[in-house]
Formats: sequence, C-alpha cells, structure tokens
Amino acid sequence: MDKIEWYSPPENIKLRSDEVHIWLLSLHMEESSVENLRQILSGDELKRAGKFLFQKDRNHFIACRGLLRNILALYLNIDPGEIKFSYNSYGKPSLYGSTKKISFNLSNSHGMAIYGLTLNRETGIDIEHIPKDFSWEEIVKNFFSEREITDLYKTPIYMRKKAFFSCWTRKEAYIKARGKGLSIPLDSFDVSLMPGEKAELLEVRGKREEKCRWFLKEIFIDSDYVAAIAVEGQELKFKYWKF
Repeated sequence: MDKIEWYSPPENIKLRSDEVHIWLLSLHMEESSVENLRQILSGDELKRAGKFLFQKDRNHFIACRGLLRNILALYLNIDPGEIKFSYNSYGKPSLYGSTKKISFNLSNSHGMAIYGLTLNRETGIDIEHIPKDFSWEEIVKNFFSEREITDLYKTPIYMRKKAFFSCWTRKEAYIKARGKGLSIPLDSFDVSLMPGEKAELLEVRGKREEKCRWFLKEIFIDSDYVAAIAVEGQELKFKYWKF
C-alpha cells in the first residue's frame, strides 16, 4: 500500500463528481480553540456535547463537529455557523437545505478525526486507534462472517490485530455508506482483510449488484491507526487534505 501525501487545501477548493476528498485532523487543541468551535455549533450539537461525562471527550466532540462545519463551509462558501444538518432514521447526517449535493461522513478515534466528502454519491468512513492491549476474539466470533474469520486466522499471529482492525473499519465504512447502521448485520457481507491485500467488498449475500456498486479503500495514516472509506461508484480520484 502506497503512503498517502496529505496537503494543505487550496484557497478556493472545489469538489468534482469523480473526486473523493478526505480530511485528517487532530482533535487535540487548546481550550481557546475549542471555545471558538463551540460558538458555531447548533443547540442540538451543544446538547449532545453536554452528555459526555469527561471534559476531554466533550472537547473532542465539539472539535470534531466544529471542524466538520469549517470544512463544509469551504465548499459551500457560507459561514460555518449557518450550516444545518438533517439525520435519517439511523442517525446518518446530511446537509439540510443546500443546493450543492455534497455527501459527507466522519469518524474519530483517540483524538484523531477523519472526514470523507463526495458529490452526488454516498460515502461512509471509519477510523480506529489500535490499542496495545485489545481482545478481539469475541468480537470476531459475534460479528465477522465465516469467510472473514477463516481469512483472519490464516494471517500470521503477529499480524492478526492489524487484520482485525482492517476488517472492522472496512465493514463500518460500508454500513455507514449505506446509511442503515447496524440494522445491516455485520456477518451478512464479506470484506477483504489480509495484510497487503487490496481493500474490497467481496460479497453481500442476497445483493449481487452491491459488489460493483461500492468502492472500498484503506487510508494509510500510521502504525497506530487504521481507516477505510466506502464510496458509491468506481473510477474515483482521491485527494487528501489537512489544515
């Protein structure tokens, strides 16, 4: 897998229908920066932020949502505080009242946030931090498909934790792109997970056309994180941005 080069965005950023823009941002920031982002959140977002027990988690939520607004504002050419969201019955967010058909998805883990943006096509994205001590065996037994379990145990022992997170992020990205969350059983479809193997949706049982409908891609960050994105369509161009 090739290493990704992350760039600062141009002043007048544009999103084409055949492009996928991926943003990677740190949620670790000074309290003053968090407060600035807090000012642009909606009442609903502030209410959600208030439900977090710990200040660090509350700040990360505020930063994640505030940065989303700042990113979208670059494409929409409006004030980030003016952006309105709607949510489907499974909680997937989308832009409300915008004439630009921008789809987006976001994920955060351990102080790092990632965002995927597309035009006229659905997308889902997931990032996971790889902890040093983590027991994945029960999760695999309960949520992975038979094919994925077989493939996982074919990998060398020292690579299995990475293979587990590769599989998990790809599955999460796909169900988020579908916009139906965990109403889609995680063992009802297969994704690739073998180290060095291309990210791919291998099969969705009962939906033969799904394999060709979606493009899966692993996003290389570093050895501590695994991330993946699912995008509707093929022949896509990916661009990678950081503030």
